Amino acid sequence: MGLYLLFKAIGFFLLVIIGIPGNMFIVLQFTLIKIVEKNLLPTNTILTMLATANLLVILSRIIPQSLNAIGIENLLDDTECKFVIFTYRVGRAMSICVTSLLSCHQCILIAPSTKLWTFLKQKVPKNTLAIIIIFCFINLSMYPYSILNAHARKNVTSSPYTLHLVYCDADFLTYTAYIVNGTFYSIRDFIFVGLMATASIYIVYMLLRHEKTVKGIRSSDRGKKRSTEYKASRAVILLVALYVVLFGLDNAMWIYTLTLSNVSPDMNDIRIFLASSYATLSSIVIIITNPKLKNSWKYSYRKRSIHKESGNNELIFSVCK
Repeated sequence: MGLYLLFKAIGFFLLVIIGIPGNMFIVLQFTLIKIVEKNLLPTNTILTMLATANLLVILSRIIPQSLNAIGIENLLDDTECKFVIFTYRVGRAMSICVTSLLSCHQCILIAPSTKLWTFLKQKVPKNTLAIIIIFCFINLSMYPYSILNAHARKNVTSSPYTLHLVYCDADFLTYTAYIVNGTFYSIRDFIFVGLMATASIYIVYMLLRHEKTVKGIRSSDRGKKRSTEYKASRAVILLVALYVVLFGLDNAMWIYTLTLSNVSPDMNDIRIFLASSYATLSSIVIIITNPKLKNSWKYSYRKRSIHKESGNNELIFSVCK
């Protein structure tokens, strides 16, 4: 195995090893909270959907990349390629839409209570699930072309307007279809990234205003725990910053590939790694910054430690006996 393939395999397997348990933990914990407490905050509903979308990205794109990196060939047939590419594109689209919704939702929560903001504060949290369902339907209906033009990689000459995606090829046949497809989805992505970036800038502005407001308060009062909204806002900003950086690198390469007549598999590998990294890294950010998840993780870790220590004590006792 060459050095490039070795680094490629390690990189993608790390995304799988960290991403699947991390996102599964988020989905299962919030599902348990919903069952036990009979209620789930709108923010946590959004995070649950984000983790679900991230799992789709990992299963449909990162795992095939990992298997290919260790030398497994001809894994998917035409039908499976259509399904995998469709799943990946919908999962990625939902990830960007839900991240944008998360930042806009948090922006609404911390905004001042003017007439417009009050209206949004009343409507958006109540209809969070409905908004997510609308996003699902829109993204499911946007990608029929990916089903038509995807097929398993074959030892035949493809058109110069083909994206080589590990086990599958997405052949756009004509330059017009290639450019229109890339431009359309790039515009969609830039709109949602623009929304999340604008919302995050406003959140930062509101937090700076809050800091200035409390400057005159006694240090003992300033030392108290910050509000839940403040902590949640910082978490959202961190998630958005992570997405914008990875999105910027990914789309810079995507725009560059639009100028090429035949995109190399290595370049697609790098783009896929950048685009897929958010699915794994975001789960780490969510677990660290969400109080309920953080406490559950700590409790699970302590429980395992106590159980392990108890088992060791029993072993020592039996040996001594």
